Amino acid sequence: MLPQASKRVPLLLLISAPSGAGKTTLCYNLLNQVQGLTRAITCTTRPPRKGEINGQDYYFLDETTFINHVKNGDFIEHAVVYGHHYGVLRSELINKLSSGYDVLLNVDVQGAATIREKARTDPTLSRALVTIFMCPPSLAELERRIKNRGTDSEQVIHLRLNQAKNEMTRWVEFDYLLISGTMEEDVQRVIAIMQAERMRTSRIKSLEL
Repeated sequence: MLPQASKRVPLLLLISAPSGAGKTTLCYNLLNQVQGLTRAITCTTRPPRKGEINGQDYYFLDETTFINHVKNGDFIEHAVVYGHHYGVLRSELINKLSSGYDVLLNVDVQGAATIREKARTDPTLSRALVTIFMCPPSLAELERRIKNRGTDSEQVIHLRLNQAKNEMTRWVEFDYLLISGTMEEDVQRVIAIMQAERMRTSRIKSLEL
C-alpha cells in the first residue's frame, strides 16, 4: 500500500486579474468543478439586489456595523466601490479553512497586495495562501472581451485598458502567472496549480504509512 497524506493545510486560493480578463467566470467554473472548494463571502453595505440572499451571496451590513468591523481590524481587506463598502472578514476565511475547505478569493490587484501584507504576520493565512495573477494574452484581446460585454462606453473602456496596463506590470508580485486561453484551459491550469500546492510537504500535517 502506498503512503497517503491524511491531513493537509487547506488552500486560500487568491485570483486577481484586470477587469474584463475573465476571472469572475473562471472562479464560477472552479467552484462548480473543484470538490471541497468554497468561496469567501464578502460583506457589503450596498442594498441586496433582487434574488440575492444574505449569508449566501453577501453579508449585507449597515454602515455602522461595517465601520465598527474596520475599527476593530476584523477585515483582511476592504474598499469602497461606487459609494458602498466591501470587505472580507478574517473570521470568514479562518472558519472555512479550519473546517477543511479550500477557500477561493476573487480580488483586485490592490486587494491582493493588502492580503499578502497581512498574511506576513498571520501564520494561519501565510501557510494557506496561494496567489494567481490571470493575464489576458494581449491588450487587444482584453479590449475585445470588454467590448463584447456591451456594458461600457468607449470612455470607460479606455479607462479600463489604461488601468489594466498598470495592473499587468504587477504580475511579479504573485506566486503564479496564468496567461488566459480558453475557459476550460484556464480551469485546468488552476486545478493543476491546486494539485501541486496540495502536495507541498509544508502543507502536509501527517503521513499514513
